[in-house]
Amino acid sequence: MTVLLWGVLPYLAFASLVAGLVWRHRYDRFGWTTRSSQVYESRLLNIASPVFHYGILFVLAGHLVGLFVPMSWTDGIGVSEHTYHLFSLYGGTAAGVLTVAGIALLIYRRRTNAPVFRATTANDKLMYVVLLGAIVLGMVAKLSQSSGDGYDYRESIGPWARSLFTLDPDIDLMAGVPVLYEVHAVIGMVLIALVPYSRLVHMFSAPVPYLFRPYIVYRSRDPRQLGPRPERRGWERVGPPR
Repeated sequence: MTVLLWGVLPYLAFASLVAGLVWRHRYDRFGWTTRSSQVYESRLLNIASPVFHYGILFVLAGHLVGLFVPMSWTDGIGVSEHTYHLFSLYGGTAAGVLTVAGIALLIYRRRTNAPVFRATTANDKLMYVVLLGAIVLGMVAKLSQSSGDGYDYRESIGPWARSLFTLDPDIDLMAGVPVLYEVHAVIGMVLIALVPYSRLVHMFSAPVPYLFRPYIVYRSRDPRQLGPRPERRGWERVGPPR
């Protein structure tokens, strides 16, 4: 089971991610979207969507730093383990709460607005369950080990995650990891595998080309040559008939 969870499942999740993205782009290019329901309701969406997106971006950034930035790097710039723990605890919890609040508002909106609820698929419901489970379990795992300097996952989970890129996963590093962290990691890998087959696929559609495209030049038209004549006040002179 240990080999399956920490030596096989990560690669299965990554294979599902890559294969799903290729398949989705090739056979479902027009479905590569969030299937926005803004046309049905926009007031609550304008609050819930930014809350969720900002929260999930902070959560993602925290995971990238925690898993892929070695402890020696943060020590090198003078960040002690206690300082890092406090930043991770309070910053990560705040980001998690923000994300959960956004998800809760989105779910409330879908459940209380009939047209939006009818547009909700079984795939959407599964995505919400897995995403919410991953976020909540991550917060619970962190808070359950909050005393002192907490559980130092950068000496176990972090090196294990980096070892995956060498195609030689060090599964022994996961021995002794608290159960909540293990469950959080497993659900996270399931979420990665699910991304291409859900509305979360739109995260790979960031409009990067807009940063490099040329400017669009707008020119005003001469009203004397194009379009209808401008309105004039009063009477216009009428010339002799021709």
